[in-house]
Formats: sequence, C-alpha cells, structure tokens
Amino acid sequence: MDRRLILAVAGSGKTTYLINSLDLDRRFLIVTYTDNNLSHIRRSVINRFGYVPKNITLLSYFQFLIRFCYRPFLKDRFRAKGIIWKMPEDWTRYRKGFYHYMTSHKYLYHNRIAKLCMLQCKDMIRARIEKFYDCFMFDEVQDLGGHDFNLIQSIIPNNIDCLFVGDFYQHTFDTSKDGNVNQNLYSDYGSYKRKWTAKGIVVDEVSLSNSYRCSPTVCDFVSQSLCIAIGSHRQDQTNIYFVDNQASADALFYDQSKVKLFFKDANKYNCLSENWGKSKGLDNFHDVCIVLNATTLKAYKKNTLSNLAASTLNKLYVACTRAKGDIYLIPHLYLDQYNVKIM
Repeated sequence: MDRRLILAVAGSGKTTYLINSLDLDRRFLIVTYTDNNLSHIRRSVINRFGYVPKNITLLSYFQFLIRFCYRPFLKDRFRAKGIIWKMPEDWTRYRKGFYHYMTSHKYLYHNRIAKLCMLQCKDMIRARIEKFYDCFMFDEVQDLGGHDFNLIQSIIPNNIDCLFVGDFYQHTFDTSKDGNVNQNLYSDYGSYKRKWTAKGIVVDEVSLSNSYRCSPTVCDFVSQSLCIAIGSHRQDQTNIYFVDNQASADALFYDQSKVKLFFKDANKYNCLSENWGKSKGLDNFHDVCIVLNATTLKAYKKNTLSNLAASTLNKLYVACTRAKGDIYLIPHLYLDQYNVKIM
C-alpha cells in the first residue's frame, strides 16, 4: 500500500499532482478543506477527463464529515436539526452527553462534529472508506486543526492507498478551535511529521519541493530569511526591493498592476490589496508589494524574520510566495496615511 503525506511548497503543483494520479479503473475519494479548492479540483478533473468520472468522488471536508461520517451512523441517534457555525461558548466544553456536541435546540457545534464521530464511529468510518474506495486522498491537509485533525488521523485506512498533500507553512488559520485541542499542532515542523509517521504514513518532502510560481530569487529569500526550505523549477532571476522613501511607496500604492499585501485590515486601503493570510490560494499576481508592519519591519532590519511567531511567519511566507515576479517590501509607515481609519 502507498500511504504517504507529501509536504509541498507553494506553487509546486499540488493539485496537478493529485489529478495526474487519477485513472478510470480505481475508485477515488478526494477530500479538501475549502469549497474554493473543491471547485478548483473539480475543474481540473473535468479538464483532464472532460467530465467528472463516476469512479471519482469529490467532497469538501464538511461534506465528508456530514454526509460520509455523521449521517450514516449517528443521524438517527442524535437527530440534530442542523449545524451552528458560530463558535460555542467556552463553558459548553464542560457539558456532558449529547449537549456537549449540540445546542439546547439540537444544532450541532461545527467544531465538535469530528470529535463526536471519532468517539462514536471511527472504526465504521474507516471500514466504509475501505469498502467503497481504492484510494483516499486529502488535499490541503494543513488546513486541518482541532478535532478535525484527530478524526482524520483516527480513520486513516489500512488496506487501501492513501495520499495526503499539504504545505505545513501555509497553515494560516485555526478553523475549528475548541479550547486547547491541537493548539500547538503547527508550532513545530518535526513534531508534526512525527504525528504522521506514528500512524504508518511515509512523509515525502521531495516530490513537491520546488515551485513553478516563484523565481530562484524569491525562493532563496524565503529559504534564507524565513528559514523555510523551498526550491524553484525556474532559471530566471527577479528582484526583491526594500522601499526606503515616500515617493516610491506612493507610486507603488497607486500602481494597480501590483497587489499590496497587508498583515491585516487590507480592506481599509483604497487600492488593489489583500491580507497576507487571505492571499493563500491566489495565483494571479506578478509583482507583489508586501507591507511590513512594525513587528515584521523590526525583524527584517535585524535579520530575524525566522524568529517570528509561527502564525505570523506562515502568513509572511504565503505573501512572499504569491509573487511570480518582483517583491517590494514597504514599511507600513509610508502607507499609514492611506488607511481610512487613521485618516
């Protein structure tokens, strides 16, 4: 059995790798965390085969969680009316029985459905995967957190091929937090890998270690300054500029061909902009302006970017790896005047 986790880098062709692994003979279950990536995978399948073949099942994570895990085994027992997407009050963690998992009006807490399934029916879920499929694939696995990560690890099939693909450093949001469950899951790369190898999964750090999107210049900057290893398939060189004057910053701000990526509050600037973390998955930028806030500006000047908090480092990595061309590093002081809140 081929049971692998491929730890990829940004722009390395993760989805293309998955699609090229498909055929018309085996039965595939492909799960990905977000609806946007699910649409991307579906388009890629159609581009390859002309349609979505019957032997290929595509599900978002919550579709998988509800349709494949919860409903077949727990629907009649719990009789939930639906799902509540608002985070539950902290005190509800101490409730016992059914109402640890649902409101008094019988709506399931979205961040505890995985825990419920893991405790009640993980073996049946695993058996169901093995019965109906020959290969289980999970794309963007780094988006899993909280109980969701625990569930997926507990139902890894034993008797069919498994392929998990993700970029550890593109974990930018905790989507299903519940107290301190897996709070530090993405704080240490080595510890994360060991969680997978303990489940008998081979960790592959080679197959998708080079980026098609980013130039060697950008990859070298990320590798050396952020201490995140990434190579490039390209041979050309681009530039990384540090903007050190107001006039240049003004010109870049008004240049609509260059996106401005902010640590947060990008919507408060009247320009082509996005937040670092939310730019994940975007692949339509050439030159990129990265606005350094006070913390990252100080770290850049001291050459200590790699010591940033994991969540900040990951978001900066995402921002840097959006660039197909040049990167402009702009101190926030030059653009603060354009913040509508400050004005």
